Amino acid sequence: MSNFAQTFSSSLGKKLIMSLTGLFMCTFLVIHLIGNLQLFKDDGGQAFNSYAYFMTHFPPIKVISYLLYTSIIVHAIYALVLTINNKKARPIGYAVFNGSANSPWTSRNMGILGTILLIFLVVHMSNFWAQYHWGNLPYARYEISLQNPQDIKVTSIPFEGKELAHADYVDARSGTQVIIAKNLYKIVNESFKQWWYVTLYVISMAALSFHLIHGFRSAFQTIGWDHKKYIPLIRFLGVWVFGVLIPIGFAAMPLYFFFFK
Repeated sequence: MSNFAQTFSSSLGKKLIMSLTGLFMCTFLVIHLIGNLQLFKDDGGQAFNSYAYFMTHFPPIKVISYLLYTSIIVHAIYALVLTINNKKARPIGYAVFNGSANSPWTSRNMGILGTILLIFLVVHMSNFWAQYHWGNLPYARYEISLQNPQDIKVTSIPFEGKELAHADYVDARSGTQVIIAKNLYKIVNESFKQWWYVTLYVISMAALSFHLIHGFRSAFQTIGWDHKKYIPLIRFLGVWVFGVLIPIGFAAMPLYFFFFK
């Protein structure tokens, strides 16, 4: 076995791969959150549906998406392998001093947190990603006034057994910009009206928060970027940006639809 293969098959190598895939997914979370904020626009879903089309048809984004799917699978597999190996190496469990364990709660429960997130991803992608690619989604036709862009007329176009082409053009006669797009916004709206899905979503975002609080800093330690000069910044980003701001941003979406739409 080559030195390269030996390095990445070792415990440290597995942790390195976990760190790199984890940080890559952190980058995607930021982009995904920014895009999903379009859900809060009061435009009948036009901005969000256009965003969904862009994310699934722009070639560089499609390549990154395949890298993301691969990262999720690799991250999950290596997490399982490391958890099993740690259980074998430490069959008794963590020591407890003065009523508390000698390691953070998040560190001891990364497997549980990761399992919750994996279940959420399966449900989430089957509801939205799979539906967008292979489901019989209705279409939406938006007529946006060129004189007053806030004036938007939305017409639903039912799925009739064939895909419609995404359209974006100006109708000079009516003085409107016309956009025809798959109506993923409608599916999101319907899903976020279900209490069980909103509950799963919020619980999963809480799990994501704890997972990132530990995982973000741990990833930088694993790749050797833990110099005392940068630790405060890494801690700040890990706790307040990835551990608090991003999970709250995602959790706000189902809550907004459930209570206010």
